[in-house]
Amino acid sequence: MTNEQKNVPVAVRMESCHLSDAAALEQLCFAEPWSETSLALLLGETAVGFVVTEDGHAVAYGGMLCVAGEGQITNIAVHPDCRRRGLGRAVTEALLDYAKENGLFEVSLEVRASNAAAIALYGHLGFSTCGVRRDFYKKPTEDALIMIWHNSATA
Repeated sequence: MTNEQKNVPVAVRMESCHLSDAAALEQLCFAEPWSETSLALLLGETAVGFVVTEDGHAVAYGGMLCVAGEGQITNIAVHPDCRRRGLGRAVTEALLDYAKENGLFEVSLEVRASNAAAIALYGHLGFSTCGVRRDFYKKPTEDALIMIWHNSATA
């Protein structure tokens, strides 16, 4: 039985055709959204993006900058109507699989201190909290937890 038959979301590499949907997700999910032009950076040589699509549209996406053996997850967004279905997990796992396949020794991210669901997901996937960025987020102002995942294959 395939993942689709089991109804398990599958993330695929982001392409230029996904940029407008990702920008729309940014508008829905974040107070300070990235523009479509900014999201195009995820298609470059030092970054990667993954999307989950339904009916031909991206309903979840995540991006990661990749420099000097490290990954920095920029954003993970899931359409509000599609949450609690494993799409954020699928995108995050795709980013971590990419990190493993490309020899990145660690991946970091920031997450709102109040985002208990995301913090739990990241913890389950092997991230640990290593610090706090005070007043990192705006609209509303809130601290960010800094979380890091270490690639055991590069240790």
